[in-house]
Amino acid sequence: QVRLVESGGGLVQPGGSLRLSCAGFGSSLNNYAMGWYRQAPGKQRELVASITGGGQKDYLDSVKGRFTISRDNALNTLYLQMNSLKPEDTAVYYCRRRYSSDDWGQGTQVTVSA
Repeated sequence: QVRLVESGGGLVQPGGSLRLSCAGFGSSLNNYAMGWYRQAPGKQRELVASITGGGQKDYLDSVKGRFTISRDNALNTLYLQMNSLKPEDTAVYYCRRRYSSDDWGQGTQVTVSA
């Protein structure tokens, strides 16, 4: 089991940027497919971006061209660079190993508002 700790969220104006981090503790994240998920109030959690162990990336259509997922294996950390943020990006963001039964972390709140 790995413990994942998300950070980097906050309040930002529309059009702004944030960089989320997800640090792994207790086990290496290397070679695992990883994902960033988000859950907005009253909505189901959805997969926003994913990256395979080999570095292949995929994105939710609504964030393509604005979000970039990356990983630093030396730091055992996953990132999500979010640019051109929109109010509809407001949610709690989580990271998790894909296809795992890992416990969800506490997430990090992203609020996009003027």
